[in-house]
Amino acid sequence: MAETAVGLVIDKLIPLLTEEAYLLRGVENDVEEIKCDLDFLSAFLNDADTRAEREIDQRTSNSIGVKIWVQKLRKEAFELEDVIDEYTHLMAQQRHPHKHRFIGFLRSSVCLIIKLKPRHNIASKIKDIKQRIRDINDKRATYGFNSTLNGLATAAQQTTWYDPRKDSLFLQETEVMGIDSIRDKLIERLEDKSHNREVITLVGMGGLGKTTLANQIYYCVKGRFDYHAWVEVSQSYDNAELLRKLMKKFFQEREEPVPMEIDTMDESTVTTKLKDYLQGKSYIVVFDDVWNVSFWDGVKNALPYKNEQCRGIIITTRDVKVANSCKRSTSVYIHHMEPLHQETAWELFCNRAFQYDFEGHCPADLEKLSLEILTRCEGLPLAIVVIAGVLSTKSKTPEEWQKFRTTLSSELESNEHLASIDKILSLSYNNLPYYLKSCFLYFGIFPEHYSIRCRRLIRQWIAEGFVNKKKDKTLEVVAGEYLTELINRSLVQVSEVDFDGKPRSCRIHDLLREIVVKKMEDLHFCKVLSRSDTTFKGFTRRLSILHSSSDAFESFSKTSHVRSLFVFVKDEIPVSLPSVISTNFKLLKVLDFEYVPSLDNLPEDVGNLFFLRYLSVRGTRVMFLPKAIGKLENLETLDLKRSLVHEIPAEINRLHKLRHLLGYHFDEKADWSINSVRGVKIQKGIRRLRALQKLYFIEANTIGIDVFRELRELRELRKLGIKKLRSEDGRAMCDCIQEMEHLESLSICSTREDEKIDLECLSSPPQFLRRLYLKGHLGKLPEWIPKLQYLVRIRISWSKLEDDLIETLQNLQNLLEIGLFHDAYYGEKLHFKVGTFGKLKVLNMMSLNRLNSISIEEGALCNLEELSIGPCPELKKMPLGFQHLRNLKLLRFSEMPPEFMMFQNFQSVEKVLDVRFLFHLSGELLFLPLKTMLEMQKHMQG
Repeated sequence: MAETAVGLVIDKLIPLLTEEAYLLRGVENDVEEIKCDLDFLSAFLNDADTRAEREIDQRTSNSIGVKIWVQKLRKEAFELEDVIDEYTHLMAQQRHPHKHRFIGFLRSSVCLIIKLKPRHNIASKIKDIKQRIRDINDKRATYGFNSTLNGLATAAQQTTWYDPRKDSLFLQETEVMGIDSIRDKLIERLEDKSHNREVITLVGMGGLGKTTLANQIYYCVKGRFDYHAWVEVSQSYDNAELLRKLMKKFFQEREEPVPMEIDTMDESTVTTKLKDYLQGKSYIVVFDDVWNVSFWDGVKNALPYKNEQCRGIIITTRDVKVANSCKRSTSVYIHHMEPLHQETAWELFCNRAFQYDFEGHCPADLEKLSLEILTRCEGLPLAIVVIAGVLSTKSKTPEEWQKFRTTLSSELESNEHLASIDKILSLSYNNLPYYLKSCFLYFGIFPEHYSIRCRRLIRQWIAEGFVNKKKDKTLEVVAGEYLTELINRSLVQVSEVDFDGKPRSCRIHDLLREIVVKKMEDLHFCKVLSRSDTTFKGFTRRLSILHSSSDAFESFSKTSHVRSLFVFVKDEIPVSLPSVISTNFKLLKVLDFEYVPSLDNLPEDVGNLFFLRYLSVRGTRVMFLPKAIGKLENLETLDLKRSLVHEIPAEINRLHKLRHLLGYHFDEKADWSINSVRGVKIQKGIRRLRALQKLYFIEANTIGIDVFRELRELRELRKLGIKKLRSEDGRAMCDCIQEMEHLESLSICSTREDEKIDLECLSSPPQFLRRLYLKGHLGKLPEWIPKLQYLVRIRISWSKLEDDLIETLQNLQNLLEIGLFHDAYYGEKLHFKVGTFGKLKVLNMMSLNRLNSISIEEGALCNLEELSIGPCPELKKMPLGFQHLRNLKLLRFSEMPPEFMMFQNFQSVEKVLDVRFLFHLSGELLFLPLKTMLEMQKHMQG
């Protein structure tokens, strides 16, 4: 993690030495020399971090020295970052001249005199840090950090801990649980002679059972092939040596003498020999634990595929990119490993925990505790086997098991029998590049079982400075690539997917989070304050407050080094907390109060947080923003969603770096209407915020401002949401939108349900528009909508369209979702013709009061997965052709008329995975499953 800390500081120094060099007057040379030293040191830091962890684990004589060396370097990196921030803040304060020149001259002269001493002090600090870094560099050789090759060698050395994954190679078939069906399915693929050569890849996080499944397949089928071999690959390997090892395995498995000359063959020779050796023969090879994305390129030419015999290659990996890389030259089948289902996990737990007691069954007095312990494993076979194995050695008493349950987190650190969980799960983290390590550690900031919105995470990574610029890509796009990389490496789990298949929210496995939290605290990355933490002492870069404690809050007196603060407290927080934060956390970059219900104000001195880049009061009771918010000149994200803020102060127009301004309030108590979601009022001058990418929702009828004249200047917008659009503003809005060539999402809502909005004037809509939301009376669908070939989602409400809406939209080949709500369509029939909407996944038809017939031809909506209908009071029958929707997974009927509910043959929908019926009863929304509805039908008809 010294690599991470130093890497982030280097990234911070680069723009200072280029675009913002004026900020370093007087210390440019010192900073340049520091950067050179850090660049040089960074070549050894991966080795340093790896060795520090390994030698501490093995308690070698060198371990204390290595640890101290790494800690010192990390500390200097942190201190340098503090000093740089302190210095840039000081210099930035001199950049703002007064509007009257003479007064400005006097003020700048006074400021210069006042600040000469602080500048001198800061310059002295930078020189001191430079010398200390030089001293650390001089001691590098003492601990053997002499080359980057050393890192490769040391990382590959054997360690003393026992890897329980090796046990899977010796399990009997009866000892393996939960993989029978997938094992048999994959064996069928291996034996299918229609495949020329296929690579089966088993992908998943460490401990999910990839090696176990591969081993079960291998031992079931190896006797059916002429040649077979199992090769362990791991993180560090030499390709020529790997191929020589593979060739030896083939000979050994056939009990043939291994030719002596194999050991002297170079890579080209052994590749040719292997290819000739296997030509015309059937073979199966398992490559276990592959990490390198280029692995397949090194072995593919040795494995022939143009013959009539069966050929099978199985690869186990944590990284889906390893699997995808094989696709360039062969057929690939990817199987994503899943956690064990609860029943299978419970059976495995009992078999291991009680294998020599109670005949493998859990006694009644331990069942509740056992289930609670099992829940922590979240279906991870490795964790279940190891933890149950430890429990098998303990007394089978509730007191002993309760003690283990409550101390499991510390047991993972201290119990040598549980060390393998930490080691195996940490391998993926240790293999990350430094810029991804910080991004991954960020998941430990959030509470247990917490699913994090991907957009929230991405904006916070950007605010922290974790995301590097790439040519022709926004920082948000690059950060999205970072998240995808962590998902591909099986470190991050997708917990919710958006309609277009992209991750909407994500999380990490709870046991992995335990490891991350420990790492965070060891590295001073973040301190998590839970119920047991009554006070806070020490040094940390970030604070995560999970529970309210007045003592803990009072201890925030000397926390200037804290860069980010997250508050997850659901009960009352001290009234003084916001002021304490703005007074004692001067270097904050991220301040996140999301869904802290007791927060009702931001203090005026929040403007002192010069470095703040991310501020969220989403879901709080904050009603007003202080005018001092205009002093936050580095702010990039201001999240006011679901807060009570209705009016944005004019001072916000000074925030030229603002990229995301998000604000609306949803009145959950009000009846659903066009105005149940309220936007925010902006002030004249918002056109100066030209870095804005997302702006929603703003109210268009604000008095004293020409909203659309202002918006025309915001040409970097990707997402725009407009509320309370008046009929007379239609042309101005269309002219405005035509200027936004990057716009991807547009939401327009009229002032009233019956107020007509004119959108016909939009002759050249943004060509990359992907999402369109229209609320208000249209009369007819604007002619430019069928031209939006990139459109994936369209939702229309209160529009009273009478023309054939399906006919108009059917040429939009990329549509994934259509939503028709609140009389969006005022016709009586909807007819889906053969071949239309081939990609559509979601279709919602709700509150369409005139609709009385839906028909679907075979070949229409062939990939539809979700269908919602109702309330539709005139619809008395199921859609004609419903049986053609063979991929339907979710079917929902809402408050349909009695004739529909009582006399339809709902047995025809039993093949749909999830069928729901929704009703309002006594003011509450009820969900009835299909089984209950069928019983009600039978009762009513019988």
